[in-house]
Amino acid sequence: MLKLRLLNAIAPAYFFTATIVTFALHFCFFLPTIFQTPGVRVSPATFLHTAIFLYLMLNALGNYTMTIRHPAESTNENIIPVCSPDCPDRVDAHYLLNGRHFCKLCKKVILKRDHHCFFTGNCIGNKNMRYFIMFCIYTSCTCLYSLVLGVAYLTVEYSISFENPLTFLTLLPLSTGYFFLGALSGLQFFLVLMLYVWLGIGLTCAGFCCQQVLLVARGQTWCQLRRGQLVQSHASWRSNLSDVFGTRWALGFFLPIQTVEALHWMVLVN
Repeated sequence: MLKLRLLNAIAPAYFFTATIVTFALHFCFFLPTIFQTPGVRVSPATFLHTAIFLYLMLNALGNYTMTIRHPAESTNENIIPVCSPDCPDRVDAHYLLNGRHFCKLCKKVILKRDHHCFFTGNCIGNKNMRYFIMFCIYTSCTCLYSLVLGVAYLTVEYSISFENPLTFLTLLPLSTGYFFLGALSGLQFFLVLMLYVWLGIGLTCAGFCCQQVLLVARGQTWCQLRRGQLVQSHASWRSNLSDVFGTRWALGFFLPIQTVEALHWMVLVN
């Protein structure tokens, strides 16, 4: 249990650290170097790429905040299951009955639980799944966009050509060797490391997002999939997606606004 609690504390710190570092690299190195124009303080290209980066970053942070502010639905049960002492740390929740799970980290009985996200520090369920998926999409876009600008910065500043695909594949091992030999500065080596960090996070979030969308369309959760339980949803895939993303899904795709809650309140009023 200590490992899970430690991971629950380290993951958000890692996310915010990577966010601050990415923000600093963009405005201190990438944008001033790549799009500099002699005699022009702020070029149109600089303004455009600044707007794109801020839009992606703010949407990622906005959906991250919404995922935390609107946690998964929990039941108000007075009896909390007690976990046995020999329960392994890799088990973060226990299945009860009727689709309920007891999360060992949240210490709550969660309805329609999908998984516990260590980066947000709470459980992901039907209520905040839409924000979590959008958080993954915009985090992936931000990282891959940063990767492109990082490659462009290395090309402009250090005259590194990436026309050969092997250049990127061998960049990290070669940079590591040059760094320990003293031929590469700490800043240059850190920039190379960040390229691979952005690539890893971007691809991971993209793959995880695709998986979650497929599960939502099938009316299934990750917890059910792990138990080998195949759910035969009576609703169509459109209805399942609408249940998670709401009726204003198009607007919610571009802005981190409430869509699911508004839909639920309309149903309750009617």
